[in-house]
Amino acid sequence: MNITNLQSDKPGTEDMATAPKATTPGPCDFPSTIVRATIVQASTVYNDTPKTIEKAGEFIAQAAADGAQLVVFPEAYIGGYPRGYRFGIGVGVHNEAGRDCFRKYHASAIVVPGPEVDTLAEMARKNKVYLVMGAMEKDGYTLYCTALFFSSEGRFLGKHRKVMPTSLERCIWGYGDGSTIPVYDTPLGKLGAAICWENRMPLLRTSLYGKGIELYCAPTADGSKEWQSSMMHIAIEGGCFVMSACQFCVRKDFPDHADYLFTDWYPEQHQEAIVSQGGSVIISPLGKILAGPNFESEGLITADLDLGDIARAKLYFDVVGHYSRPDIFNLRVNENQNKPVTFVSKSVKAEDDSEPQNK
Repeated sequence: MNITNLQSDKPGTEDMATAPKATTPGPCDFPSTIVRATIVQASTVYNDTPKTIEKAGEFIAQAAADGAQLVVFPEAYIGGYPRGYRFGIGVGVHNEAGRDCFRKYHASAIVVPGPEVDTLAEMARKNKVYLVMGAMEKDGYTLYCTALFFSSEGRFLGKHRKVMPTSLERCIWGYGDGSTIPVYDTPLGKLGAAICWENRMPLLRTSLYGKGIELYCAPTADGSKEWQSSMMHIAIEGGCFVMSACQFCVRKDFPDHADYLFTDWYPEQHQEAIVSQGGSVIISPLGKILAGPNFESEGLITADLDLGDIARAKLYFDVVGHYSRPDIFNLRVNENQNKPVTFVSKSVKAEDDSEPQNK
């Protein structure tokens, strides 16, 4: 397993996993918390969720051994991003091979909460890290592309469901709603996520900014160089640290299937051909690339985040603060959970509800 650390500025022997590190205050200065963040750039073990979680555990342990306090995984890491899958879908076309492909894909997804979530929570506790994990979530027979959040004490904090799948994703994934757009106030900073091309949705970004996000996780399947521009923009726009995590996969990582259609960027048919090129990156609120992007291999992308950079960046631009114009522009976010079926049962009174008798 090829592990790379693209952060050149590494600490010495101090144990960064146990407590935040502070600089010595000087004139007109205040302590500045340093958080070590690590992105895991790796491929799913397709059609084998237990092995995928086992592989995740190995990466989490390696990141923690290097002092990571926050570990972020790519979009759909558990269950797999179905790159190139067509599920036999065409306009007015359905076939048995596509249905069977979906059956296997559905079987690889996990229930949230559930036993796999418990396993991930224990990994976070054992390694004393905050964990953001991309997963395919199944709710009955509908799948959701989801980011799961865990505390370093091993507590499952909650989830974010992707609100808008892209292109053919809409045929196989459900839509999240406003009830799962969380930002968690953690000892490391305010933590949240937007998945893949959700990050191109200005109003979704604004909702996260409105909740004060500081550690902005962007699990994605977009490994393009153009994606890097979006991540840079969000870091500067939001005045936050952006951690974009993408899988690195070659053709042999995927099950054999004649119906797959991999991107034209990689026309080679050999098993080592890259079909998801990674590009994971960590960017500061000041627009500085702290680690990555890595377009070459699986591995760890690690950087030390100086949270003082958030205030430094927002001196000039605070998108939902002094640089907003609420008298002109205002965003309303519906955080209600939308259910297709609601059961309303008649309550039965324990006492006689007849007219009271005069005494």
